[in-house]
Amino acid sequence: MAAPREPLFLGRDSYRRRRLTDAARLLPLVGVILLTIPLLWGERDGQAPSTATAGLYVFGVWVGLILSGYLLALRLNQTEPDAPQDDPDADAPEGR
Repeated sequence: MAAPREPLFLGRDSYRRRRLTDAARLLPLVGVILLTIPLLWGERDGQAPSTATAGLYVFGVWVGLILSGYLLALRLNQTEPDAPQDDPDADAPEGR
């Protein structure tokens, strides 16, 4: 029986971490693109879009970006390979 081959690509954990990092880096660019869309809205049937509609859109995108950034930060924090573990007994004296 042949020996098992080593994987050709990255491990699953490091691959996912890199993709999460890529998503975190792209989030500001996606935000800028989404926030400039109301500038492209033109007149439709002789009427310009209302300011309230544009305001709700911008507010919705803003909230979506905050939530996306928060969720990405949580996921990146969970998958951090070299994160120090909080050990409450680490500062305790040896005599206890």
